[in-house]
Amino acid sequence: MIWINSDTNGTMIPQRRHYGLDWLRIGAFGLLIVYHVAMVFSTWDWVIKSPVTYHELTAPMALLTPWRLPLLFAVSGYASRKLFDKTRDVRAFTDSRNRRLLIPWGFAMVALIPPEMWVRAREAGYPGSLLHFWLTDYWSVTPVYGHGFPNWEHLWFVAYLWAYTMALAALLLAPGWDAERLTRSVDRLAPGARLLWVPIAALILLKFSVMFVLSEKQGLFTDWNAHFAYCPIFLFGFALAGESKLWPTIARLQWPAAAVALVAGVTVVCIELAYEGHNVPPHLIMMLDRAARLAMGWSMILVLFQLASRYLDHDHKWRATLAEAVFPLYIAHHPAIILIAWYTLPLNLNPFVEFALILTGTFGFAVGFYLIGREIDWLRPLVGLSPRSIRRTVAPASA
Repeated sequence: MIWINSDTNGTMIPQRRHYGLDWLRIGAFGLLIVYHVAMVFSTWDWVIKSPVTYHELTAPMALLTPWRLPLLFAVSGYASRKLFDKTRDVRAFTDSRNRRLLIPWGFAMVALIPPEMWVRAREAGYPGSLLHFWLTDYWSVTPVYGHGFPNWEHLWFVAYLWAYTMALAALLLAPGWDAERLTRSVDRLAPGARLLWVPIAALILLKFSVMFVLSEKQGLFTDWNAHFAYCPIFLFGFALAGESKLWPTIARLQWPAAAVALVAGVTVVCIELAYEGHNVPPHLIMMLDRAARLAMGWSMILVLFQLASRYLDHDHKWRATLAEAVFPLYIAHHPAIILIAWYTLPLNLNPFVEFALILTGTFGFAVGFYLIGREIDWLRPLVGLSPRSIRRTVAPASA
């Protein structure tokens, strides 16, 4: 049973599993797949590009970019707390997360990432076949046509999530800290509009402290631009999943948060359109853009959490299956997009046909990856599923 605050006095009310956050997670990962297919046709750089790109995609994608990943880290933090609460043991919690995150990460690095890296190498002029690359050059630490091993591509999310989980575990083991103290800490944001403006201000200050010093480049030990944004949001989700008093505050601030998201979103789109492509804005404009992205990301979390609590907190016969399928689909979708695009873009199909082909082919491959993996006991851990003997009665392990 999940306990959430839902009355105006902050009283804890017993409730079934928070189905709303399950649906939010399902929708966020589904949207991520569509977003990545659209990247093939957008004007932004990506792994593989259509020979014709479409300016019309810039505005809608710019409106999605600031909040889609922060939302996933917030929901992952929430699910992590529910997993932790099952045992209240830090070691058991970390052991569980190591199995659920590192085993499929390792499997994907061996079985799914090589085709992605082969396409990258081919785009740079690599002459060899996929099989030759897979067996030889993929494992080279020295970059081959611009890329060396290890390179985890879209699985950076899993690597970051694992790192934040380990940092959380270390915090929970520190003297004077525990899960309840984390919850009490975020509950101090309940009065007034603190929950809206304090996190935004803190995230912006953290961002400004490194944005002109460190590059915005993925890397577990170098990407502090991302860590300073995603890790606090992950910790917030973990704290919120306790007996938090913030749910009535989230409901009360839904309209102010929506207003902040709207203003910030318009700012992001205007700057993106004004400096489209490889045009670099002046430092002040870049600072405004990053501040607006962080403001939109945080305010959208509040808006979507409230919408999930109010409108989506109900079960459905497909919910459990979809919630279980999310992680395997995430693992499998990226290489499917890249390979399908690699082989079909030279056909010069109608762009709508090409988009539909890549999207349906990706979902087809990813769904097949999940359906096959869930039926074979030894494959289940490799595709991101728990062993059959483990029944999940609180919340699905989230990627």
